Amino acid sequence: MKTIAITIDDDTLKRVDRLAGARGGGRNRSHVIRQAVREYVRRAEQMTEDEREARIVKQHRGRLARQARVLVRQQAKP
Repeated sequence: MKTIAITIDDDTLKRVDRLAGARGGGRNRSHVIRQAVREYVRRAEQMTEDEREARIVKQHRGRLARQARVLVRQQAKP
């Protein structure tokens, strides 16, 4: 694990400290911030993946629509 320096406004730091104190269990300011950064990175990566998939679907929407129609017809046959 690396030690880094960040700049954070006083209000946010007070809120982080309240969270760290309220949670107990040995959690401190650094733990709360690490947890928040992990969650932010996870969400940002997921958003990037979702955008990539949306571009792929948009690029192939005509073919996907045709395939869906064929499948529906096949399932509707008695």
